[in-house]
Amino acid sequence: MKPLFTASATAIGGREGRVTSTDGIIDMNVSMPGAKKTEEATNPEQLFAAGYAACFGSALNLIIGKERIQTEGSSVTGHVTLNQSEDGFFISVELEVEIKGVDQATAERLVEAAHQVCPYSKATRGNVDVKLTAIAA
Repeated sequence: MKPLFTASATAIGGREGRVTSTDGIIDMNVSMPGAKKTEEATNPEQLFAAGYAACFGSALNLIIGKERIQTEGSSVTGHVTLNQSEDGFFISVELEVEIKGVDQATAERLVEAAHQVCPYSKATRGNVDVKLTAIAA
């Protein structure tokens, strides 16, 4: 294994605190969704959704490039849900992947191929329910 880079961030105060990255790009308040707050804030699920969507988009672009498929662009929207069961809290994910300029069968095949190579998909496989929705546009 050859490490390419390491990203680091620190959270202070959990869901009612602050997150910062070592480079200062992320410097945000954190709070529970719907909580009364005086400043804008994010939450862990929102941060995870953004990271997964960006990573999946890169994996998709890699597959599209390797297969030399002409598209008119793509977008990935991540939905991360915090759930509660008798056993505690867990997250689930839905990725809506829109690929312009391809038919539905091609979109579905590309999304599934990206899911096999995306590092977030690999990390969540077997641990997190991930629903993929391919949209040909």
